[in-house]
Amino acid sequence: MSPSQAAAGRRPNRYDASRALHERACRVLAGGVSSEFRKVQHPHPLFFERAAGTRIVDVDGNEYLDFALSQGPLIVGHSHPAVLAAVASATERGQLYAGQSLGELELAETLQRRIPCAERLRFSLSGSEADHVALRIARAATGRPRFIRFEGHYHGWFDNVASGIGGASVEALGPREAPTARPWTAGLPPGAADECIVLPWNDLALVERTLARRSGEIAAIVTEPVMCNTSCVTPDPGFLAGLRDLCDRHGVVLIFDEVITGFRLAPGGAQERFGVVPDLAVFGKALASGWPISVIAGRERFMRLLADGVVIHAGTMNAGVPSIAAAAATLAQLDRPGMYERLHALGGRLAEGLRRAARDAGAPLLVQGAGPMLHTGFTPLARVRDLRDALSYDRPRGAAFVAGLQERGVRVIARGLWYLSTAHTEAEVDHAIAVASDTLRAMEGGRPSPRAHDAP
Repeated sequence: MSPSQAAAGRRPNRYDASRALHERACRVLAGGVSSEFRKVQHPHPLFFERAAGTRIVDVDGNEYLDFALSQGPLIVGHSHPAVLAAVASATERGQLYAGQSLGELELAETLQRRIPCAERLRFSLSGSEADHVALRIARAATGRPRFIRFEGHYHGWFDNVASGIGGASVEALGPREAPTARPWTAGLPPGAADECIVLPWNDLALVERTLARRSGEIAAIVTEPVMCNTSCVTPDPGFLAGLRDLCDRHGVVLIFDEVITGFRLAPGGAQERFGVVPDLAVFGKALASGWPISVIAGRERFMRLLADGVVIHAGTMNAGVPSIAAAAATLAQLDRPGMYERLHALGGRLAEGLRRAARDAGAPLLVQGAGPMLHTGFTPLARVRDLRDALSYDRPRGAAFVAGLQERGVRVIARGLWYLSTAHTEAEVDHAIAVASDTLRAMEGGRPSPRAHDAP
């Protein structure tokens, strides 16, 4: 079923097979899912059966033009033939060796050439694990116990980073000068939040005042270089460079969490794009087209702590043969001439088209982001700069917009985040804009645009 057919055939039971499978799953899987973020789907968690390129099909046969891209990893699209072939070939030779492989070494050499801070690196399985070892290195290198993190940023789900991620209201976040490190989950050990000092993002003066008072206890500042997990907020001019300068002055380790920005904004990630080099950086998602892998990369003087065994980093499944092959094949696709220019051009085309659709519909839809990733949400603000601004979003209205897109055959992440891949075409971007226009007009009580759902 094409997106146009799915839209034309909207019916109350179009998700019946997914609903039945979800009810069955709830009897064996806690909540019926294997990740908390999969709960937040319209009208309930969906089950999918296949995907290729820019299209994904659920078990009811509904086909979607996909801008979710599995929360970001599929930067060259679903089921890319070259990636699948590389994984199949490598897997025939083995899966795990409990030892090193030539492919792992060659991939490490490739990443060292691409990533500005990568004098040395290690492979791991997930962004959460890589963030964990980066903070461990920083504490060992400085002898200090705490780190600064920013409201609304996400650095994995482990205990010491599970505070300060979100909030129900500005009041709940506490004073701007001294925010409350609100727990994200129950079950945290006493004192887990004491490891972090939470600050609003994009406020360099506040970071400077905090370091002036407490630098002797701060091992690291960890930040997403673009605040992707909340509203896709770009850094203010000079903010990242200011963090770099403050860390140098106070002997603090600067960590970039590039799990989302890595290999998406530029070959060397956000640090290349913005010209600011951290001491340590963490990568994942877009590196291996959906196979599990992450990277901790950094300056040799910090990574030496791993080399010497002063800091322990382990993992039976690290650098598995299929993941290494998938990463090498993905990077080879991204290295084709003009790929990054094309990704950024598509992102700009989508952003401008969505803004135009919002103006035409009279909808207060804010579209912001960085190149091939952007966020849409309903707010009276002209720009969202941090989590406190993001709390101005009308969440029910945003959820209705995402659901309306899905009903018309366009899939985005539930919180309003859109990803572009190298598989997307200008025609598909224009189609998504037309669908968004139709959805906004319907939400605002206007007339749907004609033939908005014709698939490209």
